[in-house]
Amino acid sequence: MSMLSFERKYRVRGGTLVGGDLFDFWVGPFYVGFFGVTALFFSVLGTLLILYGAAIGPTWNLWQINIAPPDLSYGLALAPLKEGGLWQLITICAIGAFCSWALRQAEIARKLGMGYHIPVAFSFAIFAYVTLVVIRPVLLGAWGHGFPYGIQSHLDWVSNVGYQYLHFHYNPAHMLAVSFFFTTTLALSLHGGLILSATNPKKGETVKGGEHENTFFRDTIGYSIGALGIHRLGLFLALSAGFWSAVCIVISGPFWTRGWPEWWSWWLDLPIWS
Repeated sequence: MSMLSFERKYRVRGGTLVGGDLFDFWVGPFYVGFFGVTALFFSVLGTLLILYGAAIGPTWNLWQINIAPPDLSYGLALAPLKEGGLWQLITICAIGAFCSWALRQAEIARKLGMGYHIPVAFSFAIFAYVTLVVIRPVLLGAWGHGFPYGIQSHLDWVSNVGYQYLHFHYNPAHMLAVSFFFTTTLALSLHGGLILSATNPKKGETVKGGEHENTFFRDTIGYSIGALGIHRLGLFLALSAGFWSAVCIVISGPFWTRGWPEWWSWWLDLPIWS
């Protein structure tokens, strides 16, 4: 069932951004394209570099494998392979794979005559990653400010950066990001729960339609945003979460160097308290 009969009419030529008909092909049910080839290339190369880094490291323990960025003393220069250069190459491969995947999504959207909502949405995730490993380190003047590749080491980096600014949850952009993450889960769980409850009724009952779904929320909260509206809202909330998570880390260091609780002193200095 991977290839339904009605899909055949959508396998049309054209819509490619690079390569024309030369890369306009499928492998099984998957469209490839030029950017599918580059995504595969960067993904395989990056994975092999990670395995090489694990091989020259002290352990094969999945939780403890660590590929660290260069030391701060290297600044923004290229580092030797075993002293952070491997991290730099893996970062290049990751960005190449992510961007290739987004451009491949754009080609598929062009083929189907769709909007670019999907590649644009995925670009917000790419932006958040690039902020961590490129934009913030460049603003701070050293690749060593990027996060290491590894499970335990990455968690340690997150914890250390949080304590570096005392209480990181006092970061106003972090507050916005967390609020959007939670609200995304709330909105889409309400949406998913509503669809399942309407289309999967108890035995003997008929499947409900859109009028029942709208009525439920009108009776519950006084308003129904509608079928299209909930998807627009879900997209906005999800992209906002990713965007503000990038903002919250890029302003920590390049634009604010003290503890985040200190930032709120403006609130205490408002004239209304005096």
